[in-house]
Amino acid sequence: MADAKIEFTRIFRLQPEALGQPGKRTFRILADSESSTASLWLEKEQLMQLAVGIQQLLTTLGGESRNPEGTPSDREAPGLTRLDFKVGKLILGHDGSNGYFLIDAHDLEDEDEGEATVRLWINRRQMESFAEEALKACAAGRPICPLCSSPIDPDGHECPRVNGHAKITSLE
Repeated sequence: MADAKIEFTRIFRLQPEALGQPGKRTFRILADSESSTASLWLEKEQLMQLAVGIQQLLTTLGGESRNPEGTPSDREAPGLTRLDFKVGKLILGHDGSNGYFLIDAHDLEDEDEGEATVRLWINRRQMESFAEEALKACAAGRPICPLCSSPIDPDGHECPRVNGHAKITSLE
């Protein structure tokens, strides 16, 4: 993985969050590391794919959980660093030498695509919990129409599969 501008190596909170009503929600990842914080705004699909990718990576690696070297704490972001940006690209990785997982987040508006805006160093337990919470947040949205796979709004859904002859209001 390429270098990152800022690194959070001592993360004590990594939390997915959905704000707003289903159908109009905004998603973000909150990361806190000692005296630094980051709010990484992203699309629901990005959060869902990150969670699925994490689960696949965890399964591939099995139950190994070692941290002989720990994180490179000399790279920790300077105190009082506050990041708040919309994510354009996410990269998931694993450092085999210490067992930590990495998430590189790139700012959508950053011109330098080679270097991540922030790199998060996360232990296995945090990653497992984050992936589970992220999938729950994504699944808590509007129900999906069984006929056309489009979301059903609270006031109903005119499904193209029934040629607009019926308004689907629930899944029952």
